[in-house]
Amino acid sequence: MPLPEKARRNNRKVGLMALSLAVAMLGLGYASVPLYRIFCQVTGFGGTPQIASEAKAAAVNVTGETISVRFDSNIAPDMPWQFKPEQVTETAQLGERKIAFYIARNNSDKPVTGQASYNVEPEQAAPYFNKIQCFCFTKQTLQPGEEVRMPVTYYVDPAILKDENAKGVEQITLSYTFHNLHESGS
Repeated sequence: MPLPEKARRNNRKVGLMALSLAVAMLGLGYASVPLYRIFCQVTGFGGTPQIASEAKAAAVNVTGETISVRFDSNIAPDMPWQFKPEQVTETAQLGERKIAFYIARNNSDKPVTGQASYNVEPEQAAPYFNKIQCFCFTKQTLQPGEEVRMPVTYYVDPAILKDENAKGVEQITLSYTFHNLHESGS
């Protein structure tokens, strides 16, 4: 016995709502990674440092307070590079613009393109660690045997002194991991 017209319309409406919900959930799943990345960059959540403009960096006052910055380097298992900081630690005045260098060398017989992901520890210091310029903002391609010095320009915002959660932080670690992008025949 066929369903009445009203029941068929209701079933159709429920089916379309369920399909719409499924499509929305799928879209949200695809958008979640970039949205999470944006959230982390804005808030410093998960150890994501801030990216500062030259103008913002110029407006920051340098204080007499200092903090130790430690530089860490890692490579993904499939990355045929050597990668290390030129200097493992340095002392910086809060608000002072500093430049640090990392050295990368392609040990393979092919060009290799990589990109560095980065993190700051402890997490509560991340909102105050500002990068002005960094090799990690773009892909890096090294030719076979090529070695390069890669700079990162940064400062630690003096506002860290006013954050109760960041009290007692004496050292900030800036950590990079280089990942092979498997481009250019690598």
